[in-house]
Amino acid sequence: MTTAFIFPGQGSQKTGMGKHLAQAFPAAREVFEQVDEALGRKLSDIIWGEDEAELTLTENAQPALMAVSLAVVRVLEKDFGIEVGKAARFAAGHSLGEYSALAATGTFSIDRAAKLLQTRGRSMQHAVAPGEGAMAAILGLELGQVEEVAARAAGGEVCEVANDNAPGQVVVSGHKGAVERAAIIARDAGAKRAVMLPVSAPFHCSLMQKAAEAMSWALGEASENPPVIPVVANVTARPETTPGEIVSNLVHQVTGRVRWRESMAFMAAEGVDFFAELGAGKVLTGLVKRCAPGAQAMAVGEPEQIEALAQRLNG
Repeated sequence: MTTAFIFPGQGSQKTGMGKHLAQAFPAAREVFEQVDEALGRKLSDIIWGEDEAELTLTENAQPALMAVSLAVVRVLEKDFGIEVGKAARFAAGHSLGEYSALAATGTFSIDRAAKLLQTRGRSMQHAVAPGEGAMAAILGLELGQVEEVAARAAGGEVCEVANDNAPGQVVVSGHKGAVERAAIIARDAGAKRAVMLPVSAPFHCSLMQKAAEAMSWALGEASENPPVIPVVANVTARPETTPGEIVSNLVHQVTGRVRWRESMAFMAAEGVDFFAELGAGKVLTGLVKRCAPGAQAMAVGEPEQIEALAQRLNG
């Protein structure tokens, strides 16, 4: 069995996530305390509160999802003796999950990842005026078809492929009017569904240029460590271990396409036959069947799931 650790992105957040981990394992609780201290505020109160809308705010959701993922990683390490560098061949994360992957593999400290993601969330939220942008999921068309749809819909505005998530699941992003036109054109082109997404900004398109500039400044403040295993980058769908290239990829990721389908296919072609999704939810686990047929997957975010993964990896 060859393993990859994968880390979820925005949309997987849910109030109460990680609370059982913190109650069951001191190592997990320490991660949430560390994130609170790094940000100078009690993000854990938001994560474990009841206000879903507050948690969903991009500047909260991004560091919160990283905190849950790293809590899982620390429990695996401290309570079960499972080291990322020895247990997995690759790591990868969807959008903000790439920061979680880089923290899990030692490129970023948890403190730095939390601060970077808070900055990333705020800058992405404020890059475009409210109501100006939108995103839509196009289901049932392949990537090339959706690229054609986006080009036809643009009409002088921005409409670009943001996420290539799986065969037949592609997300477009850009100006609201252009994205709405894309949804109509996609349906006419034979898409099974074209769904406007409940997002606060048009992520992963050229409208995020101001946010990319903010991340270039934030990431340029300090040098990073090489990861203990290769991290497959969203924008290249290839593994990277050089800190300079990792930082460059993260800057481009803000405006660039999340090439998740290709990333998963690359790891599968390299022999990965088991993907463990570390953190909240099971969105990426659900994509494994479509992106890497024949591979197995497990969502790992609760104490009993960690124990099951540990048994599998140690067995």
